[in-house]
Amino acid sequence: MQALKSLLILILPIILATSCSSDGIDVDTVNIVDSTALPSDKTDWWKPQVGVSFDWDLADLEDKDQFDADVVDVDAFTTTKEQVAALHAQGKKVIAYLSVGTIENDRPDVHLLPKAVVGKVYDEWPDEKWLDIRRIDQLKPWLNSRFNMIIQKGFDAIEPDNLDSYSNETGFPISESDTRKYCDFLITMAHKNGLGIGQKNVPELAPEFSAKFDWALTEDAFDQGWQQDMQVFITKDKPVFAVEYTDMMSQKAFSTNVCPKAKSLRFDAIIKKRDLDKWTGRCQ
Repeated sequence: MQALKSLLILILPIILATSCSSDGIDVDTVNIVDSTALPSDKTDWWKPQVGVSFDWDLADLEDKDQFDADVVDVDAFTTTKEQVAALHAQGKKVIAYLSVGTIENDRPDVHLLPKAVVGKVYDEWPDEKWLDIRRIDQLKPWLNSRFNMIIQKGFDAIEPDNLDSYSNETGFPISESDTRKYCDFLITMAHKNGLGIGQKNVPELAPEFSAKFDWALTEDAFDQGWQQDMQVFITKDKPVFAVEYTDMMSQKAFSTNVCPKAKSLRFDAIIKKRDLDKWTGRCQ
């Protein structure tokens, strides 16, 4: 019996580490970082100013990749510590793309989320499901793991995606007030760990949160006509990175219509393909 107990002690962690998510998706736990706590001992972080240039590349990085922009936004999971260091060596600041409002079914940390916080499929991105951001206590181990990974890789900031759950069919009664509380939590979490953090879209939050977030990133703001709402960041000397997409406008329309307006607003504007590969169009 004692030998059996010893055997169970040896194999149980292996069984747990190779368990499946709530959807039966196999997860690779090799890259899972300790989710129990964060250092939370920092008093300063990267605070970009108006005038820095931006690029966004969520394709897997290659060692030969070069970027003209001052700031590069890349995937938090697929980008390695060595690649972040290489970008720093080029004089770049590096932002980690991170979903905080959904879970992608191919991420290796799916199992850190209780079933109760995983909601409906995100219609526009069927490989993702919405999360119940009201349950910060239940999300904390998952968030801690992601933030620890980002810290260990040496990123300068995070891009928190999918903050707009209150305007989507998530399966949960999430309100704008819930989102404001979640944003406050994320901002505190980032800053206490030496990370900058930006506001991603949600222009209705800008009047209050332009004082809290360190920069803003917009998608389709000029095409949809809400770019002026983000100008409040510029008045606080915080940059606005404005991204338009080729599936909504041509490069000519971007150059003719968007670039003059962006220059007037002092936004850094680029045009990208919707899958955010390496190609980038810039204002001249």
